Amino acid sequence: MLDTIFWKLYKSKTEADVDKCIAENDAVFKSENWKPIGDTESNYSIIENQQSNPIAALVEKVTNSIDALLMKECLGKKIDPKSSDAPKTMDEAIQVFFGKESKNWDLPKFRRKQAEEIQILADGPTKESAVIIYDNGEGQHPDQFPGTFLSLMRGNKNEIQFVQGKYNMGGSGAIVFCGKKGYQLIASKRYDGSGKFGFTLTREHPLSKEEQKTKKNTWYEYLTVEGEIPAFQITELDLNLHNRKFKTGTVIKMYSYQMKGVYGFAQDLSQNLNEFLFKPVLPFMTVDKKERYPNNPVLEASVYGLQRRLEEEGDYIDEWFSETYTDKIFGSMKVTCYVFKSKRNGRTVKETKGDIKDRFFKNNMSVLFSMNGQVHGHYTSEFITRGLKFNLLKDYVLINVDCSQLNYEFRKELFMASRDRLRQGDESNKLREYLRKQLVKSQLSELNKRRKNTMGLESEDTQELVKSFAKNLPKDGELFKLLQNTLKIEEKKQSPKSNGATPKKSQRVEKEFKPERFPSYFRLYNRKDENQTFSVPIGGEKTLKFETDAEDHYFDRVEEPGDLQISVLNLKRSKNDASGGDSAGKASEPRDVLNIAVSSPQKGTIKITINPNTELRQGDEVEIKASLKGPGDSYQDEIVFLKIVDPEIAPKVKVNEDKDDFENLGLPELIKVHEKDWSNLEFDMDHKTVVYPLAEGDKLEKLYINVDSSVFLNHRKKLTSEDQITTAERKYLASVYFHSLFLYLTTKNKGVNLQKMEDGEFRDLTVDEYIREIFESYYSDFLLNFGMEHLLSVLED
Repeated sequence: MLDTIFWKLYKSKTEADVDKCIAENDAVFKSENWKPIGDTESNYSIIENQQSNPIAALVEKVTNSIDALLMKECLGKKIDPKSSDAPKTMDEAIQVFFGKESKNWDLPKFRRKQAEEIQILADGPTKESAVIIYDNGEGQHPDQFPGTFLSLMRGNKNEIQFVQGKYNMGGSGAIVFCGKKGYQLIASKRYDGSGKFGFTLTREHPLSKEEQKTKKNTWYEYLTVEGEIPAFQITELDLNLHNRKFKTGTVIKMYSYQMKGVYGFAQDLSQNLNEFLFKPVLPFMTVDKKERYPNNPVLEASVYGLQRRLEEEGDYIDEWFSETYTDKIFGSMKVTCYVFKSKRNGRTVKETKGDIKDRFFKNNMSVLFSMNGQVHGHYTSEFITRGLKFNLLKDYVLINVDCSQLNYEFRKELFMASRDRLRQGDESNKLREYLRKQLVKSQLSELNKRRKNTMGLESEDTQELVKSFAKNLPKDGELFKLLQNTLKIEEKKQSPKSNGATPKKSQRVEKEFKPERFPSYFRLYNRKDENQTFSVPIGGEKTLKFETDAEDHYFDRVEEPGDLQISVLNLKRSKNDASGGDSAGKASEPRDVLNIAVSSPQKGTIKITINPNTELRQGDEVEIKASLKGPGDSYQDEIVFLKIVDPEIAPKVKVNEDKDDFENLGLPELIKVHEKDWSNLEFDMDHKTVVYPLAEGDKLEKLYINVDSSVFLNHRKKLTSEDQITTAERKYLASVYFHSLFLYLTTKNKGVNLQKMEDGEFRDLTVDEYIREIFESYYSDFLLNFGMEHLLSVLED
């Protein structure tokens, strides 16, 4: 009887099918057989306030499956998961439980075999998909269901260090995306084969008419039979899993799962999951069905995280690098930046941009905050434009911030318990500002400049137009004040010309760099002697450069990544220190006295930037050791001596006022673009494009005006003489330039928050994007065809 009920539920493909099963078996599904999840009817707010995104909720299920496999391996080795003998991290657990086997997962054959241990399978119609999640993990006995799958806030995993879960509640977040009624089938058998195969069904409790009068809210509940979890004996079951039958482990089926915009599981869903799982410790599979997509040749895919995809699909990536920051307040975090190509493999800028968005930014997450490989929160591209002010890189940068080593006190205030978003508080504000300050002076800044410099189009004679405007602009007028207040422009000074000839700088000949997979040397640049001491100013920083032959991505590659460790060997306090004494002492952690930033190798150079924190005083001396990991457990060490000195005082520079030089007013450069130039740009331009404003944060730097836009070409067709065409072009350039400029000024000055509806969701717009889209409408056509005199005459008529 109970096995029949299970099969009817498992073979149900939609919420309506489950409704039918319940109606046909009312004796089993009677109201007395349902119990509230977590043993409380107040569970609605807990479950409803989990993940806000159906993919993030699904990721929690995958995370639970990974935990279950690690627990199974631990128990199989007779190790108490809560004991001191158990691994302390997820990475350590992989080494202890899987050993050399895990090294082969970079090979598709071995990765696919391991991935079959966790499967996400599709069922039901394509527009109302059911999601089946299977894992060959520890499984649970039927009587353990209420304390595991169906518990809330128990903290069952809180004392187990090598798993991701803590409170036994993350998995409940997916229920709210299961159709309209929360139907979810849960079935499991213990990994050692003992006990029966248990199953239950969850749902949102249907309030009766009487309950609607007395209850403010409903709750979520699960099925029991005669007060216990339904169960029956099995040896194995054919559940249509990929390449196997079910023997032990867990299988969960979620009906009519609401995943807007997600269709095929093997491609679309796997790409979404990769975005939320930057570096999972175990691979898993997504599997679709031929009957759902008969023309799709790809129905299975192994998923192993976004980091691996970025490495394996390297033709998308222009540059990538990492920096590791260590600070007393927040601890340590590794920040990895990936910059995508603007054009690839013969694709246009527009096509490449679309490819990148579809493959890597489906969920509009530009900055990922991950813990043990799982994304716990994110920033959108707004951080790239408003925070870093790298507008040109807005759609081409992906940043991962590994928060696994953050201080516990800082980290617990940073993330919500749902693990899908950041808290809005002091810690998140401090972290955002810290990241901003570090990244604006990182390699990202150089990459942004390089991308701008590749667009070397001639400005022709268009600057005369801008200069003419600047000369005739009253300095005491309201318009000049608006320019100053909004763009923060200044009159640029001409540097005095030297009478003598400028000596030529000797060109530095760079040595050929031959990268190695593992470093054969690691040494401080230009070291004079072993006892050389480097001064570090209080409130300032000192950057030390080390040379090595390790390849550029040595710290960041997935397989056999390297590492650079900093340790404080000795700390000698100055006699002026109020704490007393000048004897040597030891500091257990570098973060106790120094804030440190370590960059990944770049053409044979590793930079370590050191900033003394508030614990150090003028005259203190610090001996540090930098250790670069080699193959196996080998390290190469360099000892460096630091001395803390007084803060650096920047010399005051006298600014001479130049009262009447308006030619150099900091207005945006006007660049005329022809169709032949489109392919040389780092952004998309076609006949629809009229103007492309290029801003660097709040400052409008350039206006690229397309003289081969459909609007101007259509207008030019009506003209007969060369003089008419020349005049029309100047009018077109002037109208577009100044209207773009003043739209930018007024919109910025008013502090307007711009958004656009895209794919059913609102997306933030920068002011330059807004102007670009305005001109792609009828606005530019209006400017060309209706001068002020013409407009007034039409109104008079």
